[in-house]
Amino acid sequence: MAEKSLDDLFLDTLKDIYFAEKQILKALPKMARAAQSTEGKQAFLTHKDQTEGQIERLQQVFELIGKPARGKTCEAIQGILSEGEEIMEEFKGSPALDAGLIASAQAVEHYEIARYGTLKSWANQLGLADAVPLLDANLQEELKTDELLTQLGEASANPKGAKKVA
Repeated sequence: MAEKSLDDLFLDTLKDIYFAEKQILKALPKMARAAQSTEGKQAFLTHKDQTEGQIERLQQVFELIGKPARGKTCEAIQGILSEGEEIMEEFKGSPALDAGLIASAQAVEHYEIARYGTLKSWANQLGLADAVPLLDANLQEELKTDELLTQLGEASANPKGAKKVA
């Protein structure tokens, strides 16, 4: 068996996040439809647009390393998105739905933040200077989205979800 290098790991992880972003792109419209608040709906739709840009940047990174843009099944993101689907079903119509959607979206964001931070670090290590700003742009968007979701949760979704239904 050939010894694997950081180059191999970089490509493997790039395929992983590419697959993840494509799955997230499919899930965001569902989450927007399920959200009860206007702010929540808008946040999910805005992030859908950002995700399309992130996929384009990932395609540029694949180009830079001379590999086809191809995903690799990511069990982690499938599990996180599946949990989000459960929340949409189990809390449909409840005051806690938006809080649950935000929590699910933040689990996705935290996964993406971890992946982009790692890829950016590895790109630096591997001398892929042109890939670093592309990966960093995705990382910064994910960090901002996570911050926005926290604000939405704390300002309205969590307090609304905490109220007892009479």
